[in-house]
Amino acid sequence: MKRFMIVLAFIVAASALAFGQGGNVEQSIRGLMEELRQASLKGDAATFDKLLADDYIVIVDTGSTLTKTDVVENIKSGKLKYAAADVSDLKVRVYGDTALVNATLNVKGHLGDADISGRFRTVRVWVKRKGQWQSVSHQYTRIVQQP
Repeated sequence: MKRFMIVLAFIVAASALAFGQGGNVEQSIRGLMEELRQASLKGDAATFDKLLADDYIVIVDTGSTLTKTDVVENIKSGKLKYAAADVSDLKVRVYGDTALVNATLNVKGHLGDADISGRFRTVRVWVKRKGQWQSVSHQYTRIVQQP
């Protein structure tokens, strides 16, 4: 019986520790998402340079892809500008050193002369490398208004 209680206590402690770490990771990822949102609004290319992995790729609603270099240069040059970026329905799922974020974005902005405003469903993938979380992939899908 004593052995059973020790094993049970160990299981409870391990579960609490795992839950606590998951919660901390989720909060960290939510914080990073907010950093990127604020950097978008401020035109802060340095934050994107720091938080996007070198092998980062984004798939935009047209099906085109952009790299980290493309994104950072578009922000630095002022070609990419956001007037608003609101996030809702944010959900974080953590799988070890990988986290998936699903959300709804409502943005107002321009990429050059193109208006990129609209509502989008999005998924962003974060990976922890060398103790740091970085975004490795991001995809937007425009939400089309039904008649």
